[in-house]
Amino acid sequence: MSQTDLSKYNNEWFRPGNKLLIVTWFIIGRLTINTYLPIPLLIKRSVLRLFGSKLGKNVVIKPKVNIKYPWFLEIDDNTWIGEEVWIDNLTDVKIGKNACISQGAMLLTGNHNYKKSSFDLIVGKIILEDGVWVGAKSVVCPGVTCQSHSVLSVNSVATQNLEAFSIYQGNPAIKIRVREMK
Repeated sequence: MSQTDLSKYNNEWFRPGNKLLIVTWFIIGRLTINTYLPIPLLIKRSVLRLFGSKLGKNVVIKPKVNIKYPWFLEIDDNTWIGEEVWIDNLTDVKIGKNACISQGAMLLTGNHNYKKSSFDLIVGKIILEDGVWVGAKSVVCPGVTCQSHSVLSVNSVATQNLEAFSIYQGNPAIKIRVREMK
């Protein structure tokens, strides 16, 4: 039986962008997006667009949001990104219209292959369709699609796709009921 050997870890294949762009984003992002300073939304949205994010109308970015690489981020109209949300987007994250990512939630596009002794990096895009609500302190894992108007309740972990108009809870999240809307 093989054992983990992190000395063999190699993610040289992973090139998220120009090193100068990454360093510049790290600095500017910390000053404007990942801060508790009361930066106006107009400035936050402008900075994200400047770094390649595709943003719709009326996107709300609350304080202290951590976005790894804005050039891999697309957010549609009227979506809210809550305080201390972490979008760890090593690859594409697409968020639909009227979605809500509540405080402290994490969207994680990267993981490690525990089946390989070298613990290789693996990435998978995340899609949150229109009307999705990711509850506070919840986690959406790599490769997951949360279908239209699905809900991931507080402190839950989505390891698989969520069905439309369904409410999920737990770790791993399981469907607990249908989301009925009036």
